[in-house]
Amino acid sequence: MTVFNYFNYFTEIEEYFWRKRGAQILVSPLDWAILESWQKAQIPVEVVLKGIDAAFESYSRSRRGAGGRPLKSLAYCVDAVLDAAMAAQEAAAGRGPESSPGAGRAAATPPFSLEELSAFMERNAARMREAANQAARTQQPGCKALSLRIAEAATRLEECRAGLADHARMDLEDLERRLTVLEDGLYAVLQASADEAKVVEIRREMDRQLAPYRRKMTAEQLALLEQQYLRRRLMEAYGLPRLSLFYLT
Repeated sequence: MTVFNYFNYFTEIEEYFWRKRGAQILVSPLDWAILESWQKAQIPVEVVLKGIDAAFESYSRSRRGAGGRPLKSLAYCVDAVLDAAMAAQEAAAGRGPESSPGAGRAAATPPFSLEELSAFMERNAARMREAANQAARTQQPGCKALSLRIAEAATRLEECRAGLADHARMDLEDLERRLTVLEDGLYAVLQASADEAKVVEIRREMDRQLAPYRRKMTAEQLALLEQQYLRRRLMEAYGLPRLSLFYLT
């Protein structure tokens, strides 16, 4: 996957889905989780778009599609995108590195300027400080420890931001790895300290949204989707930002 596609992943797929559907709709937490699961599985944008095309063709032949009911969620596209990804892998089998898509484009212009990266990380650090203060004011078991860990993560993010100015050339891949590790650690702490009632509420919401699609997904697809959904909603519930450069767009 090229750097450009990686950092514009959400926008490209969202806009394409809107065009296919013929109207803009609010992106649901379920759709976000689906997008994140595709990105995490490193399915290229062009392959996702092929899968969406196939899903819309299939839907148009269905009773609901023929009756004029619009396709509402990316969840309907999950199987078709997986099929497109498998077909792409089979087509690429035996090809050398020189023939792979995107070869020779590693030197492309970076998608973000130093100023954009710095502002993104500064905003996230400020939101994390605010979330730490909020947790400190909450009179629940574990919240004081959670507040301290969030504040520590904010400090590490600020140090990472300060380090940007020390490099003449930005290494976005290395920066992304650092941000991913930082978010993973923050989420692990959140899982251990989150209010049980809040987690149960999010899981109920997740089960309701996934119910119509469970039979169409494999156990592996469901596990990854549930993981991404829970992470997104739990971090939102505690006012924590997503740190990956994927969210800068």
